[in-house]
Amino acid sequence: MDINLLVVSVGNTRLATGAFAAGELRAVHRCPLEDTTQCERAIEQAWREIAGADERAVAAAGVNPRFNSIVDDLIDRVAGQSIQWVGSDLELPIEVLTQTPRQTGVDRVLNVAAAFEQIEKACIVVDAGTAVTVDCCNDNGDFVGGAILPGVELMIDALAQKTAGVGHAAFSVPSGPVGDSTDAAVSHGIYYAIRGLVKEIAENYAGELGQWPEIIATGGDAQRLFAGWELIHAIAPDLGLYGIALAYANHHIRHD
Repeated sequence: MDINLLVVSVGNTRLATGAFAAGELRAVHRCPLEDTTQCERAIEQAWREIAGADERAVAAAGVNPRFNSIVDDLIDRVAGQSIQWVGSDLELPIEVLTQTPRQTGVDRVLNVAAAFEQIEKACIVVDAGTAVTVDCCNDNGDFVGGAILPGVELMIDALAQKTAGVGHAAFSVPSGPVGDSTDAAVSHGIYYAIRGLVKEIAENYAGELGQWPEIIATGGDAQRLFAGWELIHAIAPDLGLYGIALAYANHHIRHD
């Protein structure tokens, strides 16, 4: 299904925007949610990519409700359209088998849906952003659950605020087996904590599946945490935007 669609992802701290023009993703931008001027500029650039196209629409998903009304206003000002929100206006593209599906983060579900759309078998998605989520789907593409832990900056902030003698360290990818300074020790701890969780979840899920699941990484910290790691099948920074487009397309195919 070729679509002309502005997609918007409202994260914990950042806004991601892009435009699907005849099905191709273009003009992807990410900006701090607090900077509404920059966010409006990113929306304008994406909207221009589908200027003049027939049946243009706007679809979005969010995990930060206090910014939803702000994004609604920006879209109305730039595009003169109402947003179709995944989870309320648009159905989720896959089944959610958690104990409380409505409380499961829509971003987590959309990441897994987009990955399954490409892999077509059980897989794991790691989203390394403000929080790190490690989520799984089965061979039917159903979202079955996962794990959540603080992301890189949240871990650094917690250590700086709650421990004596540990300042606000600058994270860097470890270059040796152990950290030879306090900052390096913090980086080692965070780096291997996150990678260790991914490995443990993958091993546990592989035991249940009877096969090793492919792992897709996304999110702002994915490159520095997972680049070159043989455990990761691919790094897909725009996975969530594809998930929004998938939800839009599936919903309208189903109902139109």
